[in-house]
Amino acid sequence: MNNSPGQQNLNNENTKLIMFENRLQKVFKHKSKQAKRLNISCWRVYDHDLPEFPFCIELYDNKVYLAEYLRRHGMEEDEHEQWLDDCIDIISKLLNVEVENIYVRQRKRMHHRSQQYEKLNKAEEFFTVEESGLKFLVNLTDYLDTGLFLDHRITRQMVKEKAEGKRVLNLFCYTGSFSVYAASAKASSVTSVDLSKTYLNWAEDNFAINRLNDKNKYHFVHADVKQYLKTLAPNSFDLVIMDPPTFSNSKRMKDFLDIQRDHVELLNDVLLATVPGGQVYFSTNFTKFVLDEKNIHASNIKDITKTTTPFDFEGKLKRWCYLISK
Repeated sequence: MNNSPGQQNLNNENTKLIMFENRLQKVFKHKSKQAKRLNISCWRVYDHDLPEFPFCIELYDNKVYLAEYLRRHGMEEDEHEQWLDDCIDIISKLLNVEVENIYVRQRKRMHHRSQQYEKLNKAEEFFTVEESGLKFLVNLTDYLDTGLFLDHRITRQMVKEKAEGKRVLNLFCYTGSFSVYAASAKASSVTSVDLSKTYLNWAEDNFAINRLNDKNKYHFVHADVKQYLKTLAPNSFDLVIMDPPTFSNSKRMKDFLDIQRDHVELLNDVLLATVPGGQVYFSTNFTKFVLDEKNIHASNIKDITKTTTPFDFEGKLKRWCYLISK
């Protein structure tokens, strides 16, 4: 006796859910061993491994950030809700996290962080996580991103290893995680610059929970980075971090930012403000980015994308990272 089309469809969906469960179990088992060995409690578990399950799943201690990338799935609204509930049940079981500790976000797959500053909710549910012995405030409800970019875990450690006694500048600083690493390594000064007061306040809170309270050493500047760089005296900084959005046309900016168009001017302005022998960590999420090396006034440019790729982003990282020396 043949099954009805409805029954066949249900069987297909159940088969797909079993595929998802098997895949998630496999990647979680493999990556959790690495996370435990490295003593890491915040890491990416799954990133669109199966096309039928376009999720990004990240663990933040005992909480899960679940982002579903929007797509034409062909399901009715109630059908989609049931499918999502089934997926959440699988995630809860395999990752051993209560369903109420799984925070769901639906987002468009973007090639840049142009909507990074957009507030989506007002739950104000902040909690503290640790990375390399440092504390960071994370929010899984209110913003498109969580407050801690996990893909730069290794880059932050590199900055920490070089920051002692240095004057550090963190441009497009977001919530200041690079700044916290630099300050914890006894940088002589740390200046964090961003266009968003919300994120600058968040950065200051990250400093506060790490008991980094010296206002003579730690500065938070609310400014358009493109304009701010024009105000700096030569040789003002020893170490610079710059991780800009791919594109930004905020009303608070004098001019819009296009990182492919603007990166040479930005980097040359940064290098002018950097001492001879100083270094710049430059990163971009623009997947089609091409670095115009011949027009950048640097003594050396090294592509460190591969060496800054954490275990949980191998084969999935969609950003570039360079170490540029004056």
